[in-house]
Amino acid sequence: MTGKSTFNCVSLLVPSLLAISLALAAGCTSKPTKTTYSSSQTGSSCYAKALPTAGEGGLAWGATLQMARQKSLNNCIRYAGRSGGTPDTCRVVLAECK
Repeated sequence: MTGKSTFNCVSLLVPSLLAISLALAAGCTSKPTKTTYSSSQTGSSCYAKALPTAGEGGLAWGATLQMARQKSLNNCIRYAGRSGGTPDTCRVVLAECK
């Protein structure tokens, strides 16, 4: 007799858990999606890339060409130093606006 009552509890538990999980999933999908944009799409129309002779370079976006060049040069110096490269040799190799 105890085997039969255990079976009834289990047979009710599985559909209940399934119904709860479906209800939660349905509630999450009805929320409006929030779109995230990278900094390149939120008003920064210029970009620049700076590279050292050894190590990692840096790419950056900016509102003006000069701002993008300066940011990429700063990133290049930072990343080249971290990657064992030569930060003093960083040069802007590409800079343009959309």
